[in-house]
Parts: sequence; structure tokens; C-alpha cells
Amino acid sequence: MSSNAEHFSHFGCNAFDDRVMRQHLPLDVYESLRRIRDDGYPWDPKVADAVAHAMKDWAIELGATHYIHWFSPLTGVGSGKHDSFIDGTNAGQPIIKFNGKMLSKGESDASSFPSGGLRATFEARGYTTWDPTSPAFVLGTTLYIPTAFCSYTGEALDQKTPVLRSNQALNKQALRVLRALGDEETVSVQPTVGAEQEYFLVDKALFDQRLDLKVAGHTLLGAKPPKGQELEDHYYGSINERVRAFMRELDDELWALGVPAKTEHNEVAPGQYELASVYATANIACDHNQIMMELMRKVALRHGMACLLHEKPFAGINGSGKHNNWSLVTSSGKNLLDPTDDPGQNPTFLVFLCAVLTAVDDYADLLRLSATCPGNEFRLGGGEAPPSVISVFLGDPMEQLLAGIAEGHIPGKSERAPLLTGVKSLPLLMRDDNDRNRTSPFAFTGNKFEFRMVGASQSIGLANAVLGAAVADTLRAFADRLEAAEDKTACVYDIVKDTYNNHGRIIFNGNNYSFEWANEARRRGLPNLPTMVDAAEAFLDEKNIALFERTHVFTAAECHSRHEIMLETYSKNVNIDAAVMLEMVERQILPAALRELDQAAGTAQKLAGLHVTCQTATDMVSQLSTLVDRVSGLSAQLARALANVPKNGDARQTAAAFRALSAEEMSRLRSAADQLEEAMPASAWPVPSYTDLLFDL
Repeated sequence: MSSNAEHFSHFGCNAFDDRVMRQHLPLDVYESLRRIRDDGYPWDPKVADAVAHAMKDWAIELGATHYIHWFSPLTGVGSGKHDSFIDGTNAGQPIIKFNGKMLSKGESDASSFPSGGLRATFEARGYTTWDPTSPAFVLGTTLYIPTAFCSYTGEALDQKTPVLRSNQALNKQALRVLRALGDEETVSVQPTVGAEQEYFLVDKALFDQRLDLKVAGHTLLGAKPPKGQELEDHYYGSINERVRAFMRELDDELWALGVPAKTEHNEVAPGQYELASVYATANIACDHNQIMMELMRKVALRHGMACLLHEKPFAGINGSGKHNNWSLVTSSGKNLLDPTDDPGQNPTFLVFLCAVLTAVDDYADLLRLSATCPGNEFRLGGGEAPPSVISVFLGDPMEQLLAGIAEGHIPGKSERAPLLTGVKSLPLLMRDDNDRNRTSPFAFTGNKFEFRMVGASQSIGLANAVLGAAVADTLRAFADRLEAAEDKTACVYDIVKDTYNNHGRIIFNGNNYSFEWANEARRRGLPNLPTMVDAAEAFLDEKNIALFERTHVFTAAECHSRHEIMLETYSKNVNIDAAVMLEMVERQILPAALRELDQAAGTAQKLAGLHVTCQTATDMVSQLSTLVDRVSGLSAQLARALANVPKNGDARQTAAAFRALSAEEMSRLRSAADQLEEAMPASAWPVPSYTDLLFDL
């Protein structure tokens, strides 16, 4: 076998995927699991023991000694406890036990994870439940079993459960629409997602010298380097060998786990990179992205680097996001958002396209909410990421199609124009129907929608749960109309007309960064929620709670709890940032600056004693003393303001106070400290500079 063939056969070798299940499970058990996964059948408890036995034997063959119910709580990181397969000994030999109950159900201390008041501290019991639609995998010596996580009373305490609920709602309503349009063959419809993950790499030795990177995950101080991304030479540039070695090992690790990582390249900012995965069903895509983020951190350490997933680890250069590419696919593999060659004559596409447009317009605040986290406030807008106003890019041809139908005529099939390069030897290519709009938060890119606002550190769970719920609810209304209509074709065109007339305001094909668009969006009445504190309120809006309850994605209690968790998370993050900033300033920067000031003053005094006039020395002493006093004074102001933030009051008031602290006292202190860094010799600055961090790999 060739090395390439061996490599491809290695794919998924550590995943309990479809190939492995066919080999290790009885046919009836395999078919039951396949129907659950592919066709939306309900869980069959009779298969649990057979699957547990086969999964255990397979995992032990791969060297596993433990198993973990792996879940994604609202902390944002993968969690679980490691249990051994050993259940005692007999005559010196280990007794191995792993049955269907152990596979299907686990217990955890739910009060130790964010619950937003759903559970009291003394009400500790929580459950993890196996997700049979997502493959288990072996990592190291542990069998990882993807699970959902809920409280004793059934409330979701994780990222996955709402996604599974929204998948269920989407499937139900999409099938209703398809049946009304005459499709009797499709068994199920599932959202598919491909996530593009951006990240930074820095040298680990330098990382360890920066308290802000170690504790907060991003720099809180740092003067602008002499070169940033102005030359645009890093994007898609040659990958240096140290980073390439990291990428190769990461690829191998993901390959073995069956995570189909596909595209990797240098991103715009120096030290920034991207890795994109192939599409998978939404809940599996969430697992894949969580695995990817965990392995990025681990593999980077083996190469003497630290992986930064914060949305804005460095001021003044691009931050990191995560593009969530979303579509709907039937059990037979048909993409319902594929316009085909003649979209005007494709009623299925028109209905599902209109469902997305309507959902995004009706629930723009929820989509903005789903992409909010403390780091994203520093990233969104500013010429590097979509602004906080939600709009949809369709492209002119598609918008003209909808406008034509709304006006009573259906544009005919359009031919794609050739790409004319002026070079005869180059292949003649056909252009896409529309250009790509990188400024749009929600862009139609041919047969999918790309939600570009999600932060790099976030789980994609909430974004897909919200999108699924909103589209499912819109499809419900469309299905009601189609089922009652005698003329289905006329009904489809009426849906298009109503969508364009009532929700066309959400379509914008221009520059989302422009000042003109900000004014136009305001005129159209589109919501603008610039901060996490603003966006969190969408969880409490009555129309949004009603949506979640109709689709069974969240209960009202879960909405209130997540609102509370979101605000608490924001407040805790800013509190940590402020404390770290104060420690760096008081224990590192000011002492170093005073030493430099002492040396500069000594030099000036010595020159004066020699009757030598040196204005540079005098100016340096004056500048340093002024900046030291300013930094010291602003540090004291921040300390007082931090002490006065109401820590035990209303969550909204506390979060708003921390937001003001970040925008005012912390911002002023940073500005002064960065000026001080620029005034001091590089050798005297006590922490690695931006130049060191961004260019020393």
C-alpha cells in the first residue's frame, strides 16, 4: 500500500464511526443507530448494551483504559470526568465493566457549572446523556463519548442540547414544507455546518512572560509595533516551517479522530492562521469544532507555542472569528439552498431561501446575541469583522430575482458570464452569480449562508440553535400556507412576494463598514446592539421566548438563566482583565519605569556636573516622570473604580458598570501605559512587546 493510501485509510481510525459500527455491531443494532442518526428516529434503549460492549472492546484495543462523558457546558470548554473501565479485581485480574447504562447516562455536579439560577448550590445532581448521532472517539488512553448535559429536572446546561432540539424542530417543519410541495421521498432534513476557525500562535516562552496572556488570554497592554498588517503580506503567504510542523501534527490528530479538517492558511494579521473543516450535521460540527480548539492548544504546546483563541488578542490588528457556514440537506443529499440553474423555477429553493430571510429579519437580535462574548466586543466592526447590525448579502442577481417575482414577473434563466483575464493561455472560467461580500455578517455564498460574526473562542452551538429555531418557526408558518393552498405554485410566489415586501429591508449588498450603511440601517429600523450587555437582553424579549417555546429549543426558565449567565460571564471577564492590568502595571511596569527614570536622572545629573548641556537627557527625564505619574494616577483610578463596581446587585447593573469600566478607566490606563512603553528602551520594558510576540516564530 502506498504511503498516500495508508494516510487516507488512517482517517477516522480512532473514531467509532459508521465504518467501525458496521464491523463491530450486529446488523439490527447498526440499522437502529443509523435510523436514529440519519432518519431522525427516536432513541431505542435496546441497543445500548450491544453498543457499549462493542465500543468498549474497540476502545481497549486502541489502548483506552478510561472513558469520559464529554460535554460542552456554558463555560465554553469541553468537560467531563475520566472513569476507568476497571470495576474491581478477581484473583489479581482486573474486572472490566462497561454496559448500556454506563454508556447512556452519567452523573455530574451540576451546581459547579453555570446554571443562571436554574439550580441552587445544594441541588447538585446533573446528568450527561449519550448523543448517538455523534461518533465516540479515543484520544490518548480515554474513550470520549459525546453527550448532552442537563439538570436533574431536565433543563439544558450545555451547548449541545439546544442544537439537538433545533435540529428536531427544523426536520419536522422542513418535511412539512417538502410534503406540501409534493416531495414524498425525503426521510429527514438536517442543517449542515462547516466552521472556519481563526487563531493566533505565539512563542510559549514569550507567552509565559506575559501575565495578561496567561490569565486573560489576550494582551491588555502593548504599544503598536512598527509593522502590523499594512503590507497585506501575511494573508495566504508562505507558512513558516515551525508553524507548518504544528499544522501537520494537528492535521494528523484530527485525521485520526475523523474530523475532516480541509483548508489551512495564513490569515490577515501577523501570527494569525485559519483552519476550516468540511460540512457535518450541526451537532457533529459543534463537536468537531470543540475537538479542533482543544487540540490546537495541546499540539501548539508540543511545538513550543501557545495558541490564542481570544477574539482580540492584540490591539490594532485583526482579531479572530469563526465563520459558521450553514445549509439544509435532505436524507438523499439534496441541498435545499442550492438555487440550481434556474432558481425562478425552483419552488423548493425559493421557499427555503425566503424562510431564512424572514427568520434573520424577525430575529436579528437573537442572531446578534448568539455571536456575543466578551472578546467579540473588541472585534466586531472596525474594518476587520462584520458590524453589530445584522443584514443579509444576497448578491444583485438573487435580489433582482426576488424583486421581479414580488413585482409579478419571473425573470428567466440567466447565463453566467465568462471570466476574461486577457491572457489567452489561461483557462476560460465562468464567473459566479455574485461577488463575495466579506463585510456582511450573514452572506449567501452560492448554496449556503455564512454567518461571519461568531467569535473565535465561542462554541458554535448557540448560533446554530438560534438559527435553527428561527428558520424552523418560519417554515412552520410557510407550511401552514402551503398545506392550505390549492395552487402550490401561486402560493410559493405569494410567499416570495410577501417576504421581499415585508423583509427586504434585511438585504444589503453594499459595504457594511461604511458610515452611510450605519445611517441606512437605522432608517430601516434594523437593531444595533454594539455590546454584549446590550445583546444579552434579547434572551428576555417576549417574542424570542415565545419562539423558543414553540420550537422547544429553550424554555422560558432556560432563557432567563442564559441571560443571567451571559451577564455574569461578561462581568467576571472584565473583572479579571482589570485585576490583571493592575497587577502588571503596579508590579512590573511602574517598577521598571522607575528604574529607567532613576538611570536617566542619574545620567542627566552626571552630565550637568560635567557642565555638559544635553537637552535629550533632560527631556527624557521630564517625559518619563510625567508618564510615570500619569500611569500611576490612572492605575489608582482604576483600582478605585473596580472596588466600587456593585458585585452583588442586579446582573444588568453590574455588567453595565463593568462595561463602563472597560471603556473608560481601563482604556485610559492602557493608552498611558502604551505611551510609556514607547518612551522606554526596549531592553528596559519588563514584558515581551508586540513585535516580539507577533514576529518571533
